[in-house]
Amino acid sequence: MLTTPVLVIDTAGPWCACALEAGGLVRVRAHDIGRGHAEVLAPWVGALLDEAGCAPRDLHRIGVNVGPGGFAGVRVGVAFARGLALACGAQAVGVGALDAWALHADPDRAGDVLCVHDARRGELIWRLFRKGVPLNDSQRGDLDAARAALSAAPGARLAGSGAALLGGPEFDPEPPLHALLSLARAAPADAPPPAPVYARAPDAKLAGGADLA
Repeated sequence: MLTTPVLVIDTAGPWCACALEAGGLVRVRAHDIGRGHAEVLAPWVGALLDEAGCAPRDLHRIGVNVGPGGFAGVRVGVAFARGLALACGAQAVGVGALDAWALHADPDRAGDVLCVHDARRGELIWRLFRKGVPLNDSQRGDLDAARAALSAAPGARLAGSGAALLGGPEFDPEPPLHALLSLARAAPADAPPPAPVYARAPDAKLAGGADLA
């Protein structure tokens, strides 16, 4: 397990959140800001480092929620994590939102969790976990398809922003920072750089109809 400082970032939803584990303590900045993640993220990370007495070069690993989530927010978090890692010599790793929410719902990794993301417009994205291990790739479909996936996993706990649509608990959008820290620490040394996982393409279009990248 990593003992050197680890930073995690989550801007995939309306919350802007970051947590630094250093010196045996976890320091957190997390608020529901709606918009403006890019403006506050760097100052918050700087404040956490100052509080811990760390310099950016002390960071060993930077984990970031890569989605699925909000298009703009996911882009902000991934770009910041990759840029900071490049500047300070840390390793940036991506953590899937479904993986983080599943671990948040089952921190002891004791059972089955069907983690469901509400991608809006009648679409859901889900993944089944057993004792903390994903049993399949993320799946996408409508509510009926998600219900079928739940029926095929009797006894599974529901988690994520789409859980309530399947009769599960109401979603608390405060980012699962402790789960992100755990998964970022556990990422392999050869994990690829983080890349965004979008719930859908952006609505905005460039001239000629191309998607805004």
